Amino acid sequence: MALVPALDLRPPSNDDVVQTVPASLEAEQALIGAILYDNAAFERLSDNLQARHFHEPFHQRLYGAIEALIRKGQLADPILLAEQFLRDPAFEELGGLRYLADLVNRAPPAANAPDYGRAIYDLALRRDLIRIGGEITATAHHGDNELDAREQIEAAEQQLYALAETGGVSQGFVNFADALRGAVAMAAEAHSRDGGLAGLSTGLIDLDQKIGGLHPSDLVIIAARPSMGKSSLAANIGFDAARNYAYEVQPNGAKKTVRGGVVAFFSLEMSADQLAMRLLAEVSGVSGDRLRKGEIDAMEFGRVRDAAIEIQDAPFYIDDTGGITLAKLTARARRLKRTVGLDLLIIDYLGLIHSDGRQSLYERTTAISRELKQLAVELKRPILCLAQLNRAAAQSGGAPTLEHLRDSGAIEQDADNVWLLHRESRDAAEASVIVAKQRQGAVGSIDLEFDAERMRFDVPRVRYTAWQPLVNGVS
Repeated sequence: MALVPALDLRPPSNDDVVQTVPASLEAEQALIGAILYDNAAFERLSDNLQARHFHEPFHQRLYGAIEALIRKGQLADPILLAEQFLRDPAFEELGGLRYLADLVNRAPPAANAPDYGRAIYDLALRRDLIRIGGEITATAHHGDNELDAREQIEAAEQQLYALAETGGVSQGFVNFADALRGAVAMAAEAHSRDGGLAGLSTGLIDLDQKIGGLHPSDLVIIAARPSMGKSSLAANIGFDAARNYAYEVQPNGAKKTVRGGVVAFFSLEMSADQLAMRLLAEVSGVSGDRLRKGEIDAMEFGRVRDAAIEIQDAPFYIDDTGGITLAKLTARARRLKRTVGLDLLIIDYLGLIHSDGRQSLYERTTAISRELKQLAVELKRPILCLAQLNRAAAQSGGAPTLEHLRDSGAIEQDADNVWLLHRESRDAAEASVIVAKQRQGAVGSIDLEFDAERMRFDVPRVRYTAWQPLVNGVS
């Protein structure tokens, strides 16, 4: 007896309904027509709108050609454009020159162009969201032998972050004129600041003068032998930025940093409590060693309490997750930038970033170094990353050099700046930061003093000891 399939009497679900792709050919036609009618309409569009945001492939090519002509100062009209697309099958299928003429004839007022541009951009983001959502669903359903659930979440977050920041997962080429405008804006901002400092201040005057501050997208490596104070130097720089944080509220409600910055500190070697204890000693002036042992009197405890109240609201965020992977570190940095803000990222230190163990130490260090530079460019924020020097640095008996960087030559290659922290011994107060590499400036050495009680580096109390001014004719 043959089996007759049962009738499905359930109401149709969302899965049974054909979903239409978010797009509006009418909005695309209206915008292109408005620009062809009056090229000045193009200048009213948001910089976010790009050719790839159009849904119709021919419209993508057409908008790209219009943009290219206008940016070169040439007229974008149907006649000139038709010559460019004579061999384009889609152009002929749509009607050729007649299609462009119809777009102009039906064009809305140029004043409405920004509204159509925003609609096209929004629909493009919706399509990307649907695509990303589909990929997330497929991966979650079918699994991935290489990614566990948490890693899938981080991969999804990475795609969503890129979409939120740039309006697309792939940014593509940047027009040189746009890059030039960004460079001029940076120079103008530097000119408006006291002393002409272009980047985020390190809190160390001599170092700032040497490097011009910490610049967006820069990867800065601070390297030293163990116990030379590189963690203290990084904490000093980061906490100085957080303590001096000030911002202005923009018309759209966003916060623009005008001084200092929001700092993320990945402390892979010390716990958050240990790092906070160091900073408390620095601010209060009470010895960190005596703080840990409880050997302080009532007056000193009062200074510690007052210091804690003073600095508790500083935007200094500590993540002390041991064995963190670079993917997790990246996801958390993106999340902090999106939710709170981020001006400086510090990692203590490169050698403690976890790997899957299938690479050699050289390969792992090379990969992490390269990805940290990519992260700095993506976030448009400076990254300070600590690294170790090899044993030859201690055996040489002199100041360290780039050759002493441990585990991989890629660190030197990827970094925009490499600072080598040097002290003659662990007990020495005299210190120097050797700027061994600076992609945008000169190299050289900066003298500092290290206060072991407060775990703080500062400019020397007495400068220029080789020369003293004459006083009443006596040197």
